[in-house]
Amino acid sequence: MTNASRLTVFYDGACPLCIREIGLLRRLEKDRRIDYLDVSPPGAAEFCPIPQKELMARFTVKRADGALVSGAQAFTEAWSQIPWLIWLRPIGRFPPTRWVLDLIYSGFLKIRPGLQRWVKRRLKDAE
Repeated sequence: MTNASRLTVFYDGACPLCIREIGLLRRLEKDRRIDYLDVSPPGAAEFCPIPQKELMARFTVKRADGALVSGAQAFTEAWSQIPWLIWLRPIGRFPPTRWVLDLIYSGFLKIRPGLQRWVKRRLKDAE
């Protein structure tokens, strides 16, 4: 399933926005330092470390030490594994900046359902 000594990214594989974000991370992450785990399938709840709904609602990662982090801190952890994005790590770890990033992310989460519907319509229209 996943390697306990690596970072694990939990993502909603039913969300077109999440799929694009994970696709970008995978393309940038050439060294394969991150395990990606889709928590959207019905049977996924049995291997989720916290309730499946929580993992699907907010970007969450499990660090190599087993700690679960979400929001801006989770993005910072993922970025730190990607050479092209590692320069963002200090920015994301600075408490005032992390607070602002979490505020922005919380705002995004409020509009995410509408964006998901819009992207799904656009993809359906493109077929």
